[in-house]
Amino acid sequence: MLALMMTLFALLFSVAAVIAVVGAVLWVAKTALHLIFLPLKLLFLPFLAIFIIVKFAMIAAFVAVIAAVLIPIAIVAALVALPIMAIAALA
Repeated sequence: MLALMMTLFALLFSVAAVIAVVGAVLWVAKTALHLIFLPLKLLFLPFLAIFIIVKFAMIAAFVAVIAAVLIPIAIVAALVALPIMAIAALA
């Protein structure tokens, strides 16, 4: 019985060692891939920065166009509404 328990313990230890080795190999492979692709990431960063700057410039231009359209409409609406409000206040 003792030999069977020792055999099972040895098998359990072997499986744990294999799992630890596989985990270490996967970690080393992941780290190596990160180091290999790091120059590609660094080459991509200027393009990403240009894309973000262009995106914010487009948003700012869109907001400026909306403001350029809405401000004159608001001024005309105020010019039309002012006499109506003055007449309503006198009545």
